[in-house]
Amino acid sequence: QVHVVESGGGLVQAGGSLRLFCAASGRTFSTYTMGWFRQAPGKEREFVAAITWSGNTDYATSVKGRFTISRDNAKNTVYLQMNSLKPEDTAVYYCAARIGSRWLSSRPNEYDYWGQGTQVTVSS
Repeated sequence: QVHVVESGGGLVQAGGSLRLFCAASGRTFSTYTMGWFRQAPGKEREFVAAITWSGNTDYATSVKGRFTISRDNAKNTVYLQMNSLKPEDTAVYYCAARIGSRWLSSRPNEYDYWGQGTQVTVSS
């Protein structure tokens, strides 16, 4: 069992920045692929960014150039730095761990453990 906990959400004005944190349990955290997803009201959960154990990354087109995913394996933590935020970035942001594979994935059903989510609201 892997526990995933997100934090760092909040209310920010358009053009501002936020940094999300994701702490995951497990002695083999460094081998997990970690992903960030988001879900806005009335919409499906969508991929935001992912990072492999070795630091390879992937981003959704809508956030590329504005968001940065990173990890600190010594702290069992993944970060999502969000800059130039837009009102359309408003959503609940979820962190997820992919245990069974070291490859990147943008598909929610390929992730094994999920956090409860943290709300990000961007005002115009």
